[in-house]
Amino acid sequence: MSSHSDFQTEGSDADEFPWSVGVFDAHCHPTDTMQNTPSIANMKAKAIVIMATRRQDQDLVTEVVSKHGVDKHSIVTSATDDKDWRGVVPSYGWHPWFSHQIYDDSDDIYHSAEGGAGKLTNEQKMAHYTSVLTPAPEDREFLLALPEALPLSNLLSDTRSRLEQHPLALVGEIGLDRGMRIPEAWLPGQANSRDNTLTPGGREGRKLSPYKVSMEHQKTILLAQLRLAGEMGRATSVHGVQCHGLLYETLRECWKGYERQSMSKRERKKVQQERKKDDTENAATAAAGDKIKTKTNLPYPPRICLHSYSGPAEQAKLYLASEVPAEIFFSFSLAINFSTSARDKTEEVIKLVPAEQILIESDLHIAGDRMDANLKGMAEKVCELKGWSVEEGVKQLRANWMRFVFGGSGEDRKA
Repeated sequence: MSSHSDFQTEGSDADEFPWSVGVFDAHCHPTDTMQNTPSIANMKAKAIVIMATRRQDQDLVTEVVSKHGVDKHSIVTSATDDKDWRGVVPSYGWHPWFSHQIYDDSDDIYHSAEGGAGKLTNEQKMAHYTSVLTPAPEDREFLLALPEALPLSNLLSDTRSRLEQHPLALVGEIGLDRGMRIPEAWLPGQANSRDNTLTPGGREGRKLSPYKVSMEHQKTILLAQLRLAGEMGRATSVHGVQCHGLLYETLRECWKGYERQSMSKRERKKVQQERKKDDTENAATAAAGDKIKTKTNLPYPPRICLHSYSGPAEQAKLYLASEVPAEIFFSFSLAINFSTSARDKTEEVIKLVPAEQILIESDLHIAGDRMDANLKGMAEKVCELKGWSVEEGVKQLRANWMRFVFGGSGEDRKA
């Protein structure tokens, strides 16, 4: 594990930002504005990880991947050249904001669902939404206007199929959110005037209702997706807002019984030597275009990104404990972490987190110049807070992104 002084600022950085080193976005949502996705090919960033969040954008992520997708060989061999090469990595999952639209069909009360294909009757639909929303809605018209709920088993089988079709795909965006409220249904005639440049299913300016998704239900949907990621050995991108303690406890529930044992200094040195050997083998494997070995059939994801991490430093320390078996990354964005008064807390966390566990992201809903600008600004902010030169910092962030997405230890990982 690197100390915070691995990179020293070497005077003033060059006027030109080192795009040629390779800049990578760990988390973004360009499928919310599909008309801008062609600009991905002209971005300065080398590759971006595109998150799915709800039923309307799963196929859109696949569509963008079909046009701009990349393979491991392309990324590893082209990351540091200045050729006109850009691409995307897909990530499939259901965001907590839309978790109420999933019902747990392992519950016996849904075994008699009528209509086929897991479709609920009106009474079952109202019973589902009444049980997962808080306070429990009593307005029948409101309940029936909500989207048709989908069975959890369908969500998992669909995500599994997408992951099988895309060997590099992640699981995300998934997580917990204590602050969100679901939007009201479209008013009569309002849907006809919606902005057709936006992908349906989001808030889209609608008034928010007083109803939140119960944390118990959010946790059920999150755990199911975490276990699928562990089974298939995929990295995950995790959302957590106003529930940092509960999120940590939920993740810890996945790896309970798999904790690492405390190691002596000699044992840690041996592990580091073994990792270096794995790095060399993985680099050769990736360069040859072959699949890097990763652990599968675990109850927890092998790599977890806490996206736009907004928790306190004391909470972050729990994830840095030696017994945590998953590899934890902390990702930061200008859009979320430096747009509010919480920036001081974020700066403290960035200074705390080891060099090899930091990622940057845009978390933006539109591809192009603005996404590049946010990535550049976030990279410069991390380098400033860590005391790194910009070029060496961007190299470290590149290696971290590759390790998060592909596994292994990355080409530039510090021992």
